[in-house]
Amino acid sequence: MPKVLVVDDDVILAEVVTDALKADQYEVDWAANGEDGWAMLGSYKYDVLILDWQMPGKSGLELCKDYRKSGGTSPVLMLTGKGSLSNKEEGLDSGADDYLTKPFELRELRARVRALLRRPQVFKPEALVARGIEIDGGAHRVQKDGVEVKLIPREFALLYFLMRHPNQVFSAEALLDRVWSNESDALPNAIRKCVERLRKKLDTDGQSSIIETVHGVGYMFKS
Repeated sequence: MPKVLVVDDDVILAEVVTDALKADQYEVDWAANGEDGWAMLGSYKYDVLILDWQMPGKSGLELCKDYRKSGGTSPVLMLTGKGSLSNKEEGLDSGADDYLTKPFELRELRARVRALLRRPQVFKPEALVARGIEIDGGAHRVQKDGVEVKLIPREFALLYFLMRHPNQVFSAEALLDRVWSNESDALPNAIRKCVERLRKKLDTDGQSSIIETVHGVGYMFKS
């Protein structure tokens, strides 16, 4: 039986969501704030996390970031009243896998939880080296010329995918499907912005970019 953690300070909403998921035969725990949610994550293994973005104290966004930094890999569904594209990008870049804007239909939430649970098991990551970049898939660590470079989860995921397929061109839509596969609200512009951030962090002055833009086609890692 899949185990779900709901972290939301809205008692009524949390109760409705919890009851709906229990009716779908999930085991569900509820935490009323981010601090309690963090403590529960340290004690139990959950198959899916449902986090409210805005809560007093530790927010769902902060909780998600800390969970990913600690090595947590279970899928995260973020609930929020923030509906702008920039807010969605911030939530997804924090490590969330999907995003649901309030108010929402319980039917949609249940469908998204099912979709997250259908994700294939994470393959054993490998270490990759090219263009002075060393990427450790297991430790989620990146170095450039021996110096560690901090990447947010989506930057890491995109770089890792492109480095595993060097000199192959992928359209923005293909990358959304391969890297952002569970995020129905993601747009091609999110790929462009992520590529721009990777270039700023990893390119070397006077050399061609590690990620080449093939105009009208897409992007590739130039080995």
